[in-house]
This record gives sequence, structure tokens and C-alpha cells, in this order.
Amino acid sequence: RAMLEAAFAERPDGPFGDDDWTHSLGGMHVWVSDRDGDPDGDGGDVVAHACVVARRMLHNGRVLRCGYVEAVAVRDDHRRRGLGGIVMTEIERLIGSAYDLGALGATEVGAPLYRSHGWQPWAGTLSALTPDGIRPTPEELGTVHVLTVDGVALDLTGEFTCDWREGDVW
Repeated sequence: RAMLEAAFAERPDGPFGDDDWTHSLGGMHVWVSDRDGDPDGDGGDVVAHACVVARRMLHNGRVLRCGYVEAVAVRDDHRRRGLGGIVMTEIERLIGSAYDLGALGATEVGAPLYRSHGWQPWAGTLSALTPDGIRPTPEELGTVHVLTVDGVALDLTGEFTCDWREGDVW
């Protein structure tokens, strides 16, 4: 968590708060350690991280198992070395093996990485299934990206509804 908080602290989309931490729990985590900075042999400090958590999405009258990507970060002093791509490649493998699709909320900083990996921005209607019913989330248009999985058809111009959670729903 300390690495994630530090990595997001100086970014325009930061800080990494309690809701962000909660959203990243319960899934599969992928990280890269700095073994060069490991004088005591404990595996080194985490320098890159991403995780995928299970969520349910509604699309075209279907409930889809979604691998939702959270907490993607690379420590400041290790950026521009390809580590974000390394953790995303493994996350994408996990999504392809267990989910109907992948989704994430991209920041301006992260969007180029995701797009270079084949993630596509959602171009249709976005909403959240809240305790009060379905609520449109048009402010998220352009930030929500999806990764298709073989055999699952998505209409990227259709409606896409996420399940409810505290904090940012996307």
C-alpha cells in the first residue's frame, strides 16, 4: 500500500485512498520487486503493481464475469522501464483465463499503456447498478476501457453497467 500511495501522490488522479485500497483487495495481484535493492534478501521492494478483481457487468441483456483492473502503479524511480507493461501482460493473461472481459478506469497517465496493450475505450452509455437502481455515469465516458476475451461479443457502442461499490464505481 505504501508504494501505491507514493506512486499516486504526485499524480493528477491521486491520491490513493482507502476506497482505492479496498477496491484492490480480494483479487489476484501481480508485482515486480527490486532485487537489486535487496540487501537483506527478503525479495526486495515492490516497484510495480497491478491487480484484477472479480466484478459483474451488465451488457446486452447479459451478466458478464469481469476481471476489473485496479491499483496499477510503478514507483517513480522505476518508470519508463517497461514494468507497467510487464504487470499488465500478466493481468491480461489472468483475465483471458477466467473472465468474460476485462475492464478498468483509465487515467490520462495510464491510458496510453492500456491502449498499447489492446484495451479499447468504451464508446457507448455507461451506468452503475446502485442501491437506488441504474444511475447513468456519463462523466466516465472516455475513461472506461475494456479488453475483449475470445468468444465474448461486445458492442462497444452499447450500454455498459457496472455493479455497485463504495467510492468510484468505475
